[in-house]
Amino acid sequence: METPNEMRTRIADKAAGDAEFRARLLGDPKGALERELGVAIPASLSIEVHEESGATAHLVLPPSSKLSESDLQAVAGGGNWNIAADW
Repeated sequence: METPNEMRTRIADKAAGDAEFRARLLGDPKGALERELGVAIPASLSIEVHEESGATAHLVLPPSSKLSESDLQAVAGGGNWNIAADW
């Protein structure tokens, strides 16, 4: 079972080597991730994809309230997403 970090790395690696996937990911992040990961992403969850350049870097901070281990495992395992309402 992949960890969230392993999933991020896999998605970033695929986007780096597959121009069509990268374009889908930038244009329709939810759709691209649902197809790639084989999961349904809740409508309440917003996903944003940012493309770095030589002049811009992005720092992503974790949520201020941490997800439970079972929530992380559900996301990592492609299971039923049970994400806190404040997401």
